[in-house]
Amino acid sequence: MRRFVRWAAMTAAAALLAAGCSGSSGGGEGDERSGSARPTTTGGKALPAALTSQKLDWERCEATADSSPPGRDWQCATLKAPLDWSKPGGETIDLALIRSQARGGDRIGSLLFNFGGPGASGVAGMPGYAATVSLLRERYDLVSWDPRGVGASEGVRCRGDKETQAAEAVDATPDTPAEERAYLRDATDFAQGCEKGVGRLLAHVSTTDTARDMDLMRQVLGDTELHYFGISYGTQLGGVYAHLFPEKVGRLVLDAVVDPTADLVDHRKNQAQGFQRALDNYLESTGQDPEMGTRKIADLLERIDADPLDTYSGRKLTQVLAFTGIVLPLYRQDSWPSLTSALDTAEQGDGSELLALADGYNERDASGRYGLLTQSQRVISCLDDKQRPTLAGTKKLLPEFERISPVFGPFLGWDAAGWCHDWPVPGQYTTPEVSAPGAAPVLVIGNTGDPATPYEGARRMAEELGKGVGVELTWKGEGHGAYGNGSDCVNSTVNAYLLKGTVPKDGKVCGRRQ
Repeated sequence: MRRFVRWAAMTAAAALLAAGCSGSSGGGEGDERSGSARPTTTGGKALPAALTSQKLDWERCEATADSSPPGRDWQCATLKAPLDWSKPGGETIDLALIRSQARGGDRIGSLLFNFGGPGASGVAGMPGYAATVSLLRERYDLVSWDPRGVGASEGVRCRGDKETQAAEAVDATPDTPAEERAYLRDATDFAQGCEKGVGRLLAHVSTTDTARDMDLMRQVLGDTELHYFGISYGTQLGGVYAHLFPEKVGRLVLDAVVDPTADLVDHRKNQAQGFQRALDNYLESTGQDPEMGTRKIADLLERIDADPLDTYSGRKLTQVLAFTGIVLPLYRQDSWPSLTSALDTAEQGDGSELLALADGYNERDASGRYGLLTQSQRVISCLDDKQRPTLAGTKKLLPEFERISPVFGPFLGWDAAGWCHDWPVPGQYTTPEVSAPGAAPVLVIGNTGDPATPYEGARRMAEELGKGVGVELTWKGEGHGAYGNGSDCVNSTVNAYLLKGTVPKDGKVCGRRQ
C-alpha cells in the first residue's frame, strides 16, 4: 500500500515523460499546529558553535549507484545537523548538499531549492532543474539538499524490492472483508519494517526538523536571510520555515502550493478534485465528454480489478498499477498523448503501456529495483500527520470521495485509512502552522489546472501567512507547478521578484496564453 499521489514536482518519472503540516520532534512550544523558535536557538538555548560555525568541504560530486556525476559546475558537501533538535549538542546526522556557484558578479546569495515529495532528492534533482532557472543562476548560488531521511541524508528503507513489488498486488480499493484485512495487514507490515529499518531517526524526520535544518544551512552558507524556492511539498516546508523564522525570510517562492488548512482527509479530497479536474481537461482536449470519458476509465479500472491485464514483460497490470499509470501523465500537459495511447492499448487487453507509466512513477528500473522516494515520503508525512482515520470512519467517507471522482476518489479515500495505519510513532499536528507575522513578502503561486496541489491552496496559504506577507499569483494553465511550465508571465514575475525584489500586486493573474 502506498500513497498514490505524491506532492512532488521534480521526479525522475516526470523528467522521463518530458523527453503533500509539521510539528517538531524536538519539543517546540505552542498548540498542536506548530512550535515556535528563533533563528539561532532551539528551546531557548543558543545553538552550539560546532553547528553554526561549520566549514563545508565543497568537492566535485561523485557518481552514485543510480546516476553519473553532474558536470564540473556542481559541488557537493556534507552538513552536520542534530538528530534531535531538542538536544542540539547531542548526536548528529549528515545532510548531503549540492551547489553551483553564481556565474555573475552581482551575487545576491544562496537560493535553496526543495523539489517536493516529501522525499525528493535535491542532490539528484538540482542539476537537471538548472536549465529551468538558468537566469537565476547569474546572481544566486543554486543550492539543494537531500532532507533528513532522504537519499544520501540518512535515507530510509522500510522494505526491499521484492516486498515492494508484492505489495502492488494488494487491492487498494478492497471489496470484501478478506481484501480489507489484506490491505491493512500490508500497511502494518510496512510500518513494522520502518520501525526495524529506520530506528531512532523515525521520530526525527518531521517537516519542522527539516525547517530547522534549513536555518542551520542558511547560517553555515553565510546568508543573513533565507532565499528559497519550494515546489509542491516544498511549499509546506517553506511555510513552516516562515512561521518559525519570520525575521530571516528573504525572497521565498512557493509554487504548486499544498493547502495548509487541510487535514489528512481533506488533502485527499483536494487531490481527488484536482486530478478529476485535470482528467476533465484532458478528456475535453481529446474531444470526449468528461463525464462519459471518466465513466469509461472507471469501468476499465473495475475490469482490471477483477481480471488484471497481461503485459509484454510477463507481469500483470493490477488495478493499483493501472491507476498509477493514469496519474503520472496528468502531471504534465505534454504527457497527455502518452495517456491516450496507454488507455487505448489497455482497452484492447494489453496493459504494457500503463505498466510502463506506473513503473516510471514508482521509480522501478528494468532490473526490478525501486527508488525510495515513496518510502521516505511515508515516513516523513506519517510523523507530521496526527490523524489516524479508522477503517469504519473511512468507509463512511467513501461515497463522498466517489462523488468527487469516480476514478480517483475510491483510491484516495481508502488511502486515508491505510497510509499511516499502525504507525509506530505518533503524528505531530492536524494542520501545519504557517503564519509569519513580520516576515518579508512571500510569493505564492497557484496553477488552475494543477492536479496534485489544486490552485485553491495558494489562496489559503497566502491568507495563512498573513496580511502583507502572502502575495498570490495565479496562472491559468495545466500541469503540476507554474514556473518554467510555459508561461512568460509567470516566469518574468518570479524572476523580477527573486532578482530585483519586485513584489507583484497580490492577486495577479497570468492568462493561459501569457
